[in-house]
Amino acid sequence: MTSPAQILPFLLAAALLAGCTVGPDYHPPRSAPPAQWSSLLAGGETNLPAAGASWWKTFNDPELDSLIARAAQSNITLRAAWARVRQARAALGIAAASARPALNATGSYTRERYSAQGFPPIPPPIPLDANVYQVGFDAAWELDIFGGTRRAVQAAAADIAAAEFGRRDLLVSLYGEVARNYVLARAMQRRLGIARDNIKAQRELLVLTRDLYNKGLTSQLDVEQADSLLASTEAQVPSLETGFQSAAYHLGVLLGQPPGALLAELSADTPLPFPPPAVPVGLPADLMLRRPDIQRAERRLAAATARIGAASSDLFPKFSLTGDIGLQSISAGDWFTAGSRYWMAGPAVQWRIFDAGRIRANIHAQTARQEEALANYEQTALAAFEEVENALTAYAREQIRRQSLARGVRDNQRAVELARDLYRNGLADFLRVLESQRALYESQDALVQSDHAIATDLVALYKALGGGWEQKQ
Repeated sequence: MTSPAQILPFLLAAALLAGCTVGPDYHPPRSAPPAQWSSLLAGGETNLPAAGASWWKTFNDPELDSLIARAAQSNITLRAAWARVRQARAALGIAAASARPALNATGSYTRERYSAQGFPPIPPPIPLDANVYQVGFDAAWELDIFGGTRRAVQAAAADIAAAEFGRRDLLVSLYGEVARNYVLARAMQRRLGIARDNIKAQRELLVLTRDLYNKGLTSQLDVEQADSLLASTEAQVPSLETGFQSAAYHLGVLLGQPPGALLAELSADTPLPFPPPAVPVGLPADLMLRRPDIQRAERRLAAATARIGAASSDLFPKFSLTGDIGLQSISAGDWFTAGSRYWMAGPAVQWRIFDAGRIRANIHAQTARQEEALANYEQTALAAFEEVENALTAYAREQIRRQSLARGVRDNQRAVELARDLYRNGLADFLRVLESQRALYESQDALVQSDHAIATDLVALYKALGGGWEQKQ
């Protein structure tokens, strides 16, 4: 039997080698973000620290706040993201368990018969038939001499962080999607209101035209043109109603409810949320720490680097301590006597001398995955900067466009009033009235669409900046 004195040199040698950890050590990639944004901050943006948690409250819309809060609690996709985090945590427990001793309990009973013609032959006094009772414990502990298990634990820990950042990235997208669809629903309602107001005004114009026609003061052509303008405007209503209902349906699904669950709640006509006067966006360097997708890509790179070490450890021998202790007897009566005891303990080593290149091929594969993860990280960071730049440009330019549209609405409103007065007094033809009425509706509708675009661009900017996940969930 192996004595503790015989095992001691093995343990000392293992302790000396325990500081070795194969594979490359991870170092976060160095990145050089631009010092300033390329887009001009001309839409109310500032370089102050970017808005973080609860950015949607800058719209001052209680209904939007409520929808966001409910989505964070009941969204089904977010629930799946939580499950992925728990999976990663469990995987870490599995990896860490490999560094600890394993203990197994065994017990058995067998009825055996030995061959009378076997070798060596069994003497006649010994029966050929026997019962064998056995119970015991066996233990094994693979020593992590070269750090393969430590690297696997590092990879699993990085996977947890990546899963958590993935959940946060999903939160950012979820908040943006809820806000975007809510803004769309309110914009459709506002466009419906404008269409109905214009339909009412165009019906009054049609009544006026028919009255003038009956008095012989105008032609049938004017009546038909007035009716055509009314029909054209009425034709806009179904598509606008469809747009509102589609946005409401999607909001219901985002909240983990049936599509039509929010129709009644959103049916009340509410003003379109308007952006705040100032929007702090921070500096480009801040984006690397705020965007969860960038941080997720960085953690995936860390995990891929650690797995190179885990694969490299297979090039080296595996050292283990094993032991077995128990009771064995051919008779139940003396099973628990001292003579039934047995035990064994000692070190073991296993080394894969030849495996047809599998280990090195696996190392090459893990190295390539690490290179892929690095490229993905760099691409994710570049895409994040691009997304912010596009959002800044769109938000600023749309506000300039809105100023012109607002001026056009005011001018068209005055033009409609003047054209009607001139037409009643016979000083202008009907075509001028129709054109001014059509121009007014189009400019009013375009202004609402611009308001919708501004709010949507701001939501996209907040999303690109990576804010919102800081909320406790």
